[in-house]
Amino acid sequence: MRSRVGRATTAAVLGGLLAAGCGGGGGDQAGPSAGKDGGSAGHPVTVTDCAGARTTFTEAPRNIVTSNASSLELLLRLGAGDRVIGTGFPPGKGTLPGELDARAQRVKVLSDTVIPKEKLLGSGADLYIDTFASMNMGGGMGDAPTEEEFEAAGIKHTFLKSTACAAMSKRPVTDLAAVQDDITSLGAVTGTSAKARELVDGMKAKVDAVRKAVGGTPENERPTYFFFDYDAGTRQPIAVCNRQVANAVITLAGARNVFADCDGDHKQVGWEDVIAKNPDWIQLGVRNRGSEAANEKAFDEAQRWLESNSATKGLKAVREGHLLRIGSERTTIAGVTNADTVVEIAKTLYPGKVG
Repeated sequence: MRSRVGRATTAAVLGGLLAAGCGGGGGDQAGPSAGKDGGSAGHPVTVTDCAGARTTFTEAPRNIVTSNASSLELLLRLGAGDRVIGTGFPPGKGTLPGELDARAQRVKVLSDTVIPKEKLLGSGADLYIDTFASMNMGGGMGDAPTEEEFEAAGIKHTFLKSTACAAMSKRPVTDLAAVQDDITSLGAVTGTSAKARELVDGMKAKVDAVRKAVGGTPENERPTYFFFDYDAGTRQPIAVCNRQVANAVITLAGARNVFADCDGDHKQVGWEDVIAKNPDWIQLGVRNRGSEAANEKAFDEAQRWLESNSATKGLKAVREGHLLRIGSERTTIAGVTNADTVVEIAKTLYPGKVG
């Protein structure tokens, strides 16, 4: 029986901080290639969880359930979306780009939030991809399945380690290696390694271009940066700490996360803490509403709140209009678009240097 590490992520965190992101990872023995996309060449493939427990696939899974939109999106991008038979926390209509959105909307929704235990175990899945290390299902839905229950149902249980292992990371996350490892691992498991390599190579090329353009900027000359998670509430801000993928995105873009001294993924802070940091730039962390018009309206609301609130209107970034309108998910949820966000932030902070 496979061993598991502590189960600490609560339903409240999942609901309020669905845009949780990256941590440590790597170490999967997925091999350099899984052969022809969509097939089982390259198997067996072995992956590990946060504690090093191993799961071996002798063939590519045929019926996959995803815990939320982040793992679903990765499978769609890999070309394995036709094998996804259900998801929890589904992406809202219009929140994924182009054809990905249409394909995502065809996936059966097993729950708008955490998938109830009995529904998950009875789903017919042979693989469940968990974006978080654990799910304490509130609201009378019962507990998450045990590993014994997953095994009895014939379901292999794996994780997006870049997110699931974040709280256990031994050091700050300053690059996208764990995200890229997840993509590589999923590609090997699903037999889509060629597409996984293409996605990872594209991410590396974008980040390398930014590093070449701004990497020589001394640390003390890099602008300070605060990710304002507007949708998490304004009464007490939620900071992204140094184990969160947003820390890597901000760092790679040539900025300094003002809460990089916080060990962990997220932390509730006070506005007095933000005022003390007095960031040079603030990102308006608005979650995708499904249309450009709705997103702009939400960005407007977040900006107005900062400009009118007595505690924040005097911040340097607010006074100087240094407010970035970049979506929350692509910054704080591990995925291919993390690299695009690195580029977009760097273009704003270093005009003329980043192409």
